[in-house]
Amino acid sequence: MHVSLNQALFWIAFALVGYGVLAFAAAKSIYYPMRFPEGQWGVQAELDAEDVWLSAGDGTKLHAWWIARPGTKWATLHLHGNAGNISHRDLSAETITRAGSSVLLLDYRGYGKSEGRPSEAGLHRDAEAAYDWLRAKGYPPAQIIIHGESLGTAVAAELASRQPCAGVVLEAPFPSAKAVAHRVLPFLGPLLVSGFETKSRMDRIHAPVFVIHGDADEVIAYALGKQVFDAANEPKRLWTIQGATHNNLHVVAREQFAGRLKDFYDSL
Repeated sequence: MHVSLNQALFWIAFALVGYGVLAFAAAKSIYYPMRFPEGQWGVQAELDAEDVWLSAGDGTKLHAWWIARPGTKWATLHLHGNAGNISHRDLSAETITRAGSSVLLLDYRGYGKSEGRPSEAGLHRDAEAAYDWLRAKGYPPAQIIIHGESLGTAVAAELASRQPCAGVVLEAPFPSAKAVAHRVLPFLGPLLVSGFETKSRMDRIHAPVFVIHGDADEVIAYALGKQVFDAANEPKRLWTIQGATHNNLHVVAREQFAGRLKDFYDSL
């Protein structure tokens, strides 16, 4: 079959446009922000959480909740996953405070009451601003714990690879966006997304690491979390929550979670 140069150029352009559309859609699918007033904002009073306003390095205005735990030296920076907002992290906040740490719950740009739109570079700036807020509040690095969940584990690992901290907690981590995409859509998936390189940053984290993962995780396979754990420096610990899926770690292991965190805090 004879194909003219114009026809060939047309199909090349068509393929490139198609790839661009797919790549754009894949990138957008990483984030599922819920903006205020959507959410469960009534839990703020239940948690006794104080509103905090931050500015990222590029000037984006961010919102967070600060929950003080009297009598503890620890301050946890909590970096949530890709969906919802901080108003959905009441179980995480309760667990962290019961374990013996104050906690700063950050909403990334585009989430909750925070301005802007999410992007990988933006999320890293947001985490940096929250870390700086804890430092300005009087917490030295030796008292700051960086705690990420799901997508937030990549943000936590990036921050901990550059900034000193007492310890790092990673709930349902993954090696990279490409690794997750390959599980969802083999071969084509990794061509459409990139970034959030957690595994490659683990050897630059020089603080104790605690990896938590459900062995029935249907979103980020347990094997992916194990890769992150294997790449971490010692000292490190792995807690496999039997029967837990991606979104019910704090439900399945509710009776154990605070104790496990406290044990990690005590080891720092």
